[in-house]
Amino acid sequence: MTRKSALAVLLLMLLPCGCRRHDFPQYPANYREFAYISNGADNTVTVLDMVNLRQDRVLAVGLAPVAVAVTPTTHEVYVVNSGSGTVSVIDAEKNAVAATIPVHRKPSSIEVDAKGERAYVANSESNTVSVLDLKQHREIAVIGVGEGPGLARLSPDGQMLVVTNRKGNSVSLVDLNADASKDQVRSVIPGCPDATDAVVLPDSGKAFVACSGSNFVLSIALKNQDHADRLEARLKVGDAPVHLALKPDGGEIFVSNSKSSTVSEIATGTSEVGGATRVGTLPVRGIVSADNTLLYVSNFDSGTVSVYSIDDGKVISTIRSGDGPGALAFNAKGNLLLVANAQSGEVTLLRTSTQTLFTLLPSGHQPNAIAVKAFLAQ
Repeated sequence: MTRKSALAVLLLMLLPCGCRRHDFPQYPANYREFAYISNGADNTVTVLDMVNLRQDRVLAVGLAPVAVAVTPTTHEVYVVNSGSGTVSVIDAEKNAVAATIPVHRKPSSIEVDAKGERAYVANSESNTVSVLDLKQHREIAVIGVGEGPGLARLSPDGQMLVVTNRKGNSVSLVDLNADASKDQVRSVIPGCPDATDAVVLPDSGKAFVACSGSNFVLSIALKNQDHADRLEARLKVGDAPVHLALKPDGGEIFVSNSKSSTVSEIATGTSEVGGATRVGTLPVRGIVSADNTLLYVSNFDSGTVSVYSIDDGKVISTIRSGDGPGALAFNAKGNLLLVANAQSGEVTLLRTSTQTLFTLLPSGHQPNAIAVKAFLAQ
């Protein structure tokens, strides 16, 4: 039986059972919820209808899309096209591309502010970050940072960016202003080989950066009225830490150590590292449930998702996903976890109440990022 045939059989087995309406949320008639999955190898975004649990449509965007973000204040979705140096703007009400914003060479990530007014795009081959005016759909400033920026992470207070410079093995800390032309780097923290992921604590007082070319994570105390930016510690974790999953309450970070096939736990208040827990092979992403109790880890080479109980400190379940699971996202209610399987080209939906497979939905070639947008239609 081919993989497509097996997928069809599985869908027939899962969907007609009547269980979706039995224990899934009931929505008002004008409720809309869509998941947007960027497909890096075929220049498209797959739109999944998360109310009816089906593929809605496939949209053509720019070349080699690599990242997706939504805004909390409007019905727009933003897709970073690495190959064409652009950002596609999708109107979620119509599920159509509404605009294209030019940025610079090889953009790799996007971060949208809480007001939905500005976005920050790291341009990995231009050594810059583009500042976008989301209302006008245009670039309004360019910030020079280090070499090969892969990620620009916005602090919760909206006052600064943490930029990971992968080729420069450093971290740029950027002050943001009402006048975007005045945005500038205020300090640089060196000594982070292949700087990859970053998180900023909810109080915006501390940042943690994964140095994937090493076995440590940087703990950085961010500038306040008492001190300048300073490196607090290099925290030893496993080999090749590639992703940091922050608990919603900010109390702990879980580090995906890709070469060690482990997850390390960091207490953010003390910057202490707990013991490493073995998960599947090549863990690449993690995400924590809204109630701070469960960590889900996608294991790329194992084709599985590990479920780690934070209170118990152990893996409590391993769920078969698909080939090459990577990007993770919860739906709006948190009762489903979406897993993008980069090698088999579909999205797995896992039921979070039971940590079991619910169904599979088709995507494009090499799905690599997921964003979920929910709203009430007018």
